[in-house]
Amino acid sequence: MEKGMNLKLKVWRQKSTADKGGIVDYNVNNVSPDMSFLEMIDVLNEDLVKKGDDPVAFDHDCREGICGMCSMFINGEAHGPNRGVTTCQLHMRSFKDGDTVYVEPWRSEGFPVIKDLMVNRGAFDRIQQAGGFVSVNTSGRTMDANAIPIPKEDADKAFDAATCIGCGACVATCPNGSAMLFVGAKVSQFALLPQGQVERKDRVLNMVKQMDEEGFGNCSNIGACEVQCPKNISLEVIARMNREYLTANVKPEN
Repeated sequence: MEKGMNLKLKVWRQKSTADKGGIVDYNVNNVSPDMSFLEMIDVLNEDLVKKGDDPVAFDHDCREGICGMCSMFINGEAHGPNRGVTTCQLHMRSFKDGDTVYVEPWRSEGFPVIKDLMVNRGAFDRIQQAGGFVSVNTSGRTMDANAIPIPKEDADKAFDAATCIGCGACVATCPNGSAMLFVGAKVSQFALLPQGQVERKDRVLNMVKQMDEEGFGNCSNIGACEVQCPKNISLEVIARMNREYLTANVKPEN
């Protein structure tokens, strides 16, 4: 049987939002290279529980790269060293025997730490609630949305934007703590579709206003968000959001 890896983990531990927190050292032995990063944390937590220690708190749900819950800053990179994957899709074969691995939560004023590696991403929910939806009057004769012809190029761009899972990697990796890739993706998704035209101007104005109120920074075109987005969402969505915002602010002449 293949021998597993021995790793030294430096994990951020923080009891609550009000607690200062700090890095704690742990050793994890006989780690299979086929484990996901979350499975490796599970092994660490099993050892901690056996010792009567408090396990490391972290977010997870689907473990299939869809929900975006598994937010970890690993060795200074959102979701770890691989591109186009979430933390639950990161496998331990990406590391070597004897490696030291730093594990921290997202760092942003808009994402306060709840405990250890868990952060409060309620800010994204509030931005979404401000305009990231389509209102439909279902009374009377309503056209089936699937019956509305949409150019394939527009449909493809809308789908690419809609792949955003709201994990927050863009915010965590941006030196400015900007949420514009997330908001740009949500605005673009509907701006490109006929169903989103009715609320088009209000949507971008309301979502950008909420984004600013949540304390996220502005975009200065560094591009780190695009590099570390697990769904490879393009900076193009930020450019589209800026155009939508400018257009929404232009008052028509009487």
